Amino acid sequence: MEPWLSRAARFHPGRAALITPERELTYRDLYEAARRVAGALRARGIGHRDRVALALGSEQLIVALHGCLAIGAAGVPIDPRLNDSERAPRLEGVSCTLFELPSNETASEPADGRPVPERPLELTDIATVMYTSGTTAGPKRVELSLSNWLWNALGSALALGFDPDERWLCPMPLAHVGGLAVALRSAIYGTTVVLHERFDVERVRDTLLDAAQRVTLVSLVPTMLGRLLDAGLREPPTLRRVLLGGGPIAPALLARAREAGVAVSPSFGMTETCSQIVTDGVPLLGAELALSDAGELLVRGPSVAHGALAGDGWLHTGDLARFDDDGRLEIIGRTAETIVTGGENVAPPEVEAVLLEHEAVSDAAVLGRPDPEWGEAVTALIVPRLGLVHHAVPGAELDAGLAQALRGFCAARLAPFKVPKRFEFVEVLPRSETGKLQRRALR
Repeated sequence: MEPWLSRAARFHPGRAALITPERELTYRDLYEAARRVAGALRARGIGHRDRVALALGSEQLIVALHGCLAIGAAGVPIDPRLNDSERAPRLEGVSCTLFELPSNETASEPADGRPVPERPLELTDIATVMYTSGTTAGPKRVELSLSNWLWNALGSALALGFDPDERWLCPMPLAHVGGLAVALRSAIYGTTVVLHERFDVERVRDTLLDAAQRVTLVSLVPTMLGRLLDAGLREPPTLRRVLLGGGPIAPALLARAREAGVAVSPSFGMTETCSQIVTDGVPLLGAELALSDAGELLVRGPSVAHGALAGDGWLHTGDLARFDDDGRLEIIGRTAETIVTGGENVAPPEVEAVLLEHEAVSDAAVLGRPDPEWGEAVTALIVPRLGLVHHAVPGAELDAGLAQALRGFCAARLAPFKVPKRFEFVEVLPRSETGKLQRRALR
């Protein structure tokens, strides 16, 4: 198969491939830059099935990854902000690390004067080596093949609709699968990525509201969408869909988005599935879903990393789920996060979603505290909205009036055993750079 970037440059050389706040690269520009990287890697002895660590900013990472794919090497995206001890396990097995793009080598004119040949894509080859976010456990390595990414891109296009003039805004880090997916899908489609190095609420809001930038899709996590709505995002003129994933989605957030004229497609995905594998409760093309006897979601399909499959042929996601009356998937929580209180099981995201509907709550997390009577007591950590800030030290109980109001609010919407027995004040909750709640840090 012809490399994706080569194909896009051949048929759409003048189309914008990458737009950043600083500049624009056409597909011709991106292809030539990637070829320079490919030539430099070849000069270092890097070739087919080698692994190259990419400790680069987002724009450079995209260029370097395409350079790797051109010679059949796998890219290992690494957040450049990681320290040496965090980076070390991610460097196992790599042949070299790029901390900046090569500047002197030219792919088309190597020392011997012959053009650097471009390898056809072998779909079974590993394209990227990713690492999970490690929000509930340590990060683990996930090897995703070219075939995995191709199937993911095709399934996403069918789920979201395809527009040849698509402009997909990505304010997500590309060292994480949700951000990298935007870059690779767009290269496969030959469409445009509008790239922000990091999430800045005002910049993203202004970009979405600027009709001249013509953004049609954006990938966000729930905390990002909430902040954009708080900042006044309303009726973005060219945006047709927000792809929303990366954590539990409160019904109240979806209601706020509808009221603001922002169309949202909730999605579910994992690093092991090239990010998105379910959209609007429906699996992508080729994906299969099932529930274990314990209610754990099992998935399989052509976009699932082969090495992530268990002996029974399924990826055991660790997510608790159910299907609604129409057969659409609903995520309830994580198996490892389940609180066992008085013999009853409680999924924290279900309680958090209710708390986030209350007007006094800016952010919330739920966990189980050891309790002599209940085994674990359902405990809510609350970040109050501005104007209701508690003046006690973090960890202290909320004032009695607010706690009573929240308890009554939950009792009207949840079974009695799910209602938090304690409400604690916190100034901020630990979240990853993609907005995921870091449950390991809650305790």
